[in-house]
Amino acid sequence: MSRRENIICFAKDWNEDPTSNHHVMMEMAKTHRVLWLNSVATRTPNLASGRDLKKIVNKLRSFSRGPEKIHDNLWVYTPIVLPFPHSAAARAVNGYILRATLQALRLYLEMDEFQLWTFLPNIADYVGTLGESLVVYYVVDEWSMFSYIDTDQTVASERMLLDKADAVFAVCHALADNKRKHNPETHLATHGVDHALFAKALDPATPVPADIASLPGPIIGFYGTLHDWVDLELIAFLAKRHPEWSLVLLGQALSDVSAVDGLPNVHLLGRKAHAELPSYCKGFDVGLIPYRIIERMKYVNPIKLREYLSAGIPVVSTAVPEVSYYTEHCTVAADHEAFEQGVVAALASDSRERQQARSQAMLSETWEAKVDAVRATVTRIAGEKRAARRR
Repeated sequence: MSRRENIICFAKDWNEDPTSNHHVMMEMAKTHRVLWLNSVATRTPNLASGRDLKKIVNKLRSFSRGPEKIHDNLWVYTPIVLPFPHSAAARAVNGYILRATLQALRLYLEMDEFQLWTFLPNIADYVGTLGESLVVYYVVDEWSMFSYIDTDQTVASERMLLDKADAVFAVCHALADNKRKHNPETHLATHGVDHALFAKALDPATPVPADIASLPGPIIGFYGTLHDWVDLELIAFLAKRHPEWSLVLLGQALSDVSAVDGLPNVHLLGRKAHAELPSYCKGFDVGLIPYRIIERMKYVNPIKLREYLSAGIPVVSTAVPEVSYYTEHCTVAADHEAFEQGVVAALASDSRERQQARSQAMLSETWEAKVDAVRATVTRIAGEKRAARRR
């Protein structure tokens, strides 16, 4: 395989909810051979946390299975490293482990020359030591703003990575503007959508799942992990103002949900498989993006926005800057009262024609189209780099 046909990618854990990491690499695997490496020591685990202990056990099990073939050109592997990202000594040992591990995996998978891609900022120490021909940093969030990550360490690591990367892609305008200050080859690469999957919500043959089909309508829905940036006080406000609405929240609860727990018309239905989401969208009368407007929201690009629209459902969002680019097909609200009014207006004005128009607007926003543009940019930069070496 040639250099342009092999990618080794540091990413989040494969078995977590699908994100841009998954979608981008699945598209790249259509034309490249991809080795996906599950996350390596973004933070020190808390051994008193049942969730962290479960994650450790899952990683050890995954490691014991070796590289797993997911599709024809995509393998997933869990490297085992020392989980102490704050320790320079641990990072040095991890560099040795990763070099030895990748050398063995490249032999096994017949990967000679390869590009190194990363969706994580914490691998900067290893860039330039693994034998890669090109480095791509795909920025999906402003990592320094996560409460569970050490800010100083993350900022320093990302700055080093930006200096080393040959190409940087950022999923929203603010991220691209921010990272371009440190790397001129920074490009906007907004999220895509699996349009064919979510457009199934408009198919009369698609069934609405039983756990929401029995709820009284209208159904006001949200899916996504219930982190602390989901404004559950807003959900409670809507539920109390409109007892006739059923508010459905799909996703794993990773923060305090006491604000809505116990409200009779709020339904916490847990995590659902990605493939099931179009069926749930069919049951939604309105799709919500109820994020708290904190500083981090400037750097967020909700994947669910394009999925909701592909499914044809009206969208009401808090004032997330990236959503403002789609106000032709959704409502952006500045406060709780405006959000409520947006939902009321969406329920009153929706029609089959509007549903079709929303879905059709997303035909140009597919993951295939977005990743084709990324691939073209990487191909250009790789060619320029090869030409410079020959001079």
